[in-house]
Parts: sequence; C-alpha cells; structure tokens
Amino acid sequence: MSFFAKIKQFFGVGTIKVTLNAPGTFNTNDGLIEGTIKLEAKSDQSVVSLEVRLDEEYTTGRGDEKKTKTFEIGKVKLAGFDMKAGETKDVAFKLNYAYSKSDNESLAEKGGVMGGIGKLGSFASGEKSEFKLVATCDVKGATFDPNDIKEIKRVK
Repeated sequence: MSFFAKIKQFFGVGTIKVTLNAPGTFNTNDGLIEGTIKLEAKSDQSVVSLEVRLDEEYTTGRGDEKKTKTFEIGKVKLAGFDMKAGETKDVAFKLNYAYSKSDNESLAEKGGVMGGIGKLGSFASGEKSEFKLVATCDVKGATFDPNDIKEIKRVK
C-alpha cells in the first residue's frame, strides 16, 4: 500500500460508501425498525463491524434556556466481513428499541382535562423530539469510519 493510500485509509477516504435504506417513519409502540445497509467498496477493505442505532434528540426550553440531550434508544451491531474493490453488498438489519415518553407526553395521551394539561405543559416547556437512524461501518485501519444518517419521523 502506497503512502498516499495509507493516509486515505487512515481518514476513511476511498474506503466504503454507506447508504442506509429504512422507512421514513416509525411507530413508538412497535419496538422494531427493519431496513438494509448498502455498502460499496471503493478498494479492498476489511469491515470489522456494522452498527445501526436510533437516536432521539430531545429539546426543551426556548432561546437562551434551550437545552438538547441525545438519547440512544436502540442499537444493533452486526458482524464484519471482507470486501473487494467494486463489490456491493446489501446487509439487512432489525433494530429493537425502547421508547420512553416524557411526563407531559404521557399526560397528553390520557385525554380530557389531564390530556389538556399535558399538551399545555409540553407547549410551555418547548418540548421537541427529533429522531435519527445512524449506520456506521467500522473499517479496519480507518480513524474516521464511514456512516450514513437518516432523519425519521415518529408516528403515534
């Protein structure tokens, strides 16, 4: 391997292209997301492992009081393999997750007066959740592993 090839490998350039294929929505009650990861090898590579995770970015507050926390609500790790230059591989995954509702969200689902209080509390505190699926390919010898991120919407 030439000097420049080693540098490219170190930075993850010219290794593997990762494309995440998954539904654009998920139901919080299902507990399972299925999809595939398409891998395209640009050179001979050794994939140590594949990882898919579902992250929730939970934001509260407004303006200067705005706070964001990221929660990993599901993760699956798949075994590695070797790929040759120009090879394409589709890897199926099943991601189990556990979604936790905020107190305001739980109240809002009760309906009636309690539901109104929950909706008002959620609005007043500026609660907002965004969800992302992240597929990461751990490539041997690469410091910056290739990945793909897909925003998905929650369906109640």
